[in-house]
Amino acid sequence: MGRRVLVTGAARSTGRRLVGALAEEPEVERVVAVDDLDPAEPFPAKVEHLAVDLRSPALVRTVQSAGIDTCVHLGVTAEPRAAGGRASMKERNVLGTMQLLAAAYHAPHLRRLVLKSTTAVYGSSAADPAVWTESMSHETPRHGFGKDAIEVEDYVRSFDRRRPEVAVTVLRLANQVGPTVDNPLTRYFELPVCPTVLGFDPRLQFLHEEDTAEVLLRTTLGPAHDGTFNVAGDGVVLLSQAIRIAGKPPLPIPELLVNRAAELVGRTVDFPPEQVRFLQYGRVADTSAAVEQLGFTPKWSSLHAFEDFANTRLRRLVTEEQVARLEQDALGWLRKAAGWVAREQSR
Repeated sequence: MGRRVLVTGAARSTGRRLVGALAEEPEVERVVAVDDLDPAEPFPAKVEHLAVDLRSPALVRTVQSAGIDTCVHLGVTAEPRAAGGRASMKERNVLGTMQLLAAAYHAPHLRRLVLKSTTAVYGSSAADPAVWTESMSHETPRHGFGKDAIEVEDYVRSFDRRRPEVAVTVLRLANQVGPTVDNPLTRYFELPVCPTVLGFDPRLQFLHEEDTAEVLLRTTLGPAHDGTFNVAGDGVVLLSQAIRIAGKPPLPIPELLVNRAAELVGRTVDFPPEQVRFLQYGRVADTSAAVEQLGFTPKWSSLHAFEDFANTRLRRLVTEEQVARLEQDALGWLRKAAGWVAREQSR
């Protein structure tokens, strides 16, 4: 019997890439693609689409009866608005994972579990180390996607203790970019101007979507590895550098006005509050464990990954007059925001 793989979050960009790659592998007999969203294009013939969310009893029955030997969990979302609000997002992320793991615990043929996690578990603050390693202790993010990811990882480790014969691999991925990626960070760079925190120029890491698919495929079908691994493109990119590459004018905002600015941005794009701290303090993770133990080195550096994203998604012919007009509009908004803060403080 060939490999039988279940993939959650399969209709989203990362899931579609992985499912398509798995379907092309001769050793894979069956792929169960789980997602309550419809894929942009039909899945290959070898793939069975289970159109349910992670809390559905149908998922439990499938995991326990379909002879699944590998589970790849990509179904943790960072977008509260798309999930129906923060409460719904947490329920889908945390309770959905609990339901999946409860089903996986009783799956007799399961031998491998791969979790797509995030470097957001480290949070972002002024007290952060220069580089995060997987073994470093860190404060749990207080809200949002990072907090959910920590809880999801905790449940996965609990599963690992109860099913020691199952190889459990946790991949903490840096922010993904690429021609088809649509996430809160890529939407930030699609804004007419890029708000920044005055006096801060954080270091960022990126991971190209092709490298994401490759590391997921390797950990799914390659040698099994227990453990947690940071995955990111080599090097770092300063936020100011990324904004220049994106071809957008920056909008420096005093720290006092940042939360108000984030509220305004959040009215037009799905921009979670934790992204504000990330764009103030940044985050850099050490990836040597992935290189040495997984044998995985991304083909795209952080800089080249972002350049490819900018070239395929962001580049526009913007005249100097348009840039000047955008900057004037931004300054006008900043003056209005400063007046609003002054009025609030005088009450």
